[in-house]
Amino acid sequence: MEQQQNKEEDQYLSLVKQILRDGEKQEDRTKVGTLSIFGPDIMRFNLGKNSIPVLTTKKVFWRGVVEELLWFIRGSTDVSELSRRGVKIWDPNVTRTYLDSIGLKDRAEGDAGPIYGFQWRHAGAIYVDRKTNYKDKGVDQLKNLIQEIKDNPSSRRLIINSWNVSQLHLMALPPCHVTAQFRVTNRKLSCMMYQRSADMGLGVPFNIASYALLTHLIAHVCGLEAGSFIYTLGDAHIYLNHIEAMQTQLDRKPYIFPTLVLPEYEKNKTEIEYLESLTYDDLKLVDYKCHEKIGMLMAI
Repeated sequence: MEQQQNKEEDQYLSLVKQILRDGEKQEDRTKVGTLSIFGPDIMRFNLGKNSIPVLTTKKVFWRGVVEELLWFIRGSTDVSELSRRGVKIWDPNVTRTYLDSIGLKDRAEGDAGPIYGFQWRHAGAIYVDRKTNYKDKGVDQLKNLIQEIKDNPSSRRLIINSWNVSQLHLMALPPCHVTAQFRVTNRKLSCMMYQRSADMGLGVPFNIASYALLTHLIAHVCGLEAGSFIYTLGDAHIYLNHIEAMQTQLDRKPYIFPTLVLPEYEKNKTEIEYLESLTYDDLKLVDYKCHEKIGMLMAI
């Protein structure tokens, strides 16, 4: 049977080709070095019929995508919660050595500071540490977003922002995916996300799947269909030690994206309670056909 074309994944592959061909060599904070372009074309992914853009030209760590997003939704900043679930993507950024190197010498190992989840659920609250109870502290952007989608779906203020200037110095890593704006049209929820720094090899495949999943989840609790995920990048780069791996990925032909099956929304819970109660096993990826994993080192 002839393999169907996946024009949406081709957007990603075309951008990789563009960076390898036209990217400028840049020094970066990790000292690894990159090929980089600034402000590439927007990518668009159709989420209709439960489609979810999990790239197929290499195996994407779906468990990692799900566990990290649910961790954000719960507002947690304790990396050990992820590690215990077998997701260690944040571990290198919360070691004693790393925290000391960025001036957070009083921060306990494993504490990521007021990163994404804290900003989504407790924006403006004073950050103490990962063990503090922040219930009803700060602004719950996620809760407010869901309520506004339900009450005023035509609003142009359906935004979650992770870039809290006053707390950047307290974060183990400042947000790469900075702002997400949502829009409802014809009872379909779409999301546009801006990412200031985009690691094409490791980060971008993860981020595409994560924000597509977030859009599906919010649409689900709001009684809407998922529309589109629209992805706009600032500095799009390939680390120099990823070039060979990216060239391997370009030699592969993508398959059609899988679909997502969500559990029924439990009406006895609020939208936030329902989202906080979800687990990895609740979010089923169906018909995910992909090429084998491609190993790449994370730049720290």
